[in-house]
Amino acid sequence: MWDYIIPPVLRGSLGSEDMKVGVCGIACEICPRMVKGKCPSGSEGCKPRMNEFCAVATCAYKKGVRVCFECPEFPCETTKKGPVSYGYCQFIAGKDE
Repeated sequence: MWDYIIPPVLRGSLGSEDMKVGVCGIACEICPRMVKGKCPSGSEGCKPRMNEFCAVATCAYKKGVRVCFECPEFPCETTKKGPVSYGYCQFIAGKDE
């Protein structure tokens, strides 16, 4: 149904039980840090937890959310430290006007 929207490289992984989504909301499989082998959480992917290397994961943990998008303060100053552009975060939050 969505084949015309989903890039071929992602087909088969989207909707899969195994697909990891980082706390920032990016699928770990396409996160620039994960692809380069520089994810501070390694192959586990970013989860909400205390993490001295990731302010986004620590913030989500402290606020009790699974992903930033669930936080009522999203987007915030901490969001700017993540891999998703702040402008895009404002757009998906409906705060770009």
